[in-house]
Amino acid sequence: MPNEALQKVLQEISQKKAFAEQQLVVVRQQKAARTRESRMLQLTASEVTSLPTDTKVYEGVGKMFVCTPIPDVQKRLKEEGEALTKEMSNLDKKEDYLEKTYTNSKNSLEQVLQRAG
Repeated sequence: MPNEALQKVLQEISQKKAFAEQQLVVVRQQKAARTRESRMLQLTASEVTSLPTDTKVYEGVGKMFVCTPIPDVQKRLKEEGEALTKEMSNLDKKEDYLEKTYTNSKNSLEQVLQRAG
């Protein structure tokens, strides 16, 4: 393989590997944030469930608070939990893809270097 073509291939593979590595860091941070959000939702839901049904519950809307019936709050918490579950599933898939891309790029880089050297 000509020297210029080899350098071009190495550069492309290195860029792909670096990009996958950066994206993996981002995805793992997003997963950690979603896990915290999920835990907060679970704690909030358990607190709301333990309240008597005639208790007044207020939700923050912008800079004010609005009185909201407990069933509405529970419904919103459930919907947010389902959305977080879907998002975590998508992040897991993305993480798997990026890990495979990173591993394949790393292996390709090693193979090209072995063949050249």
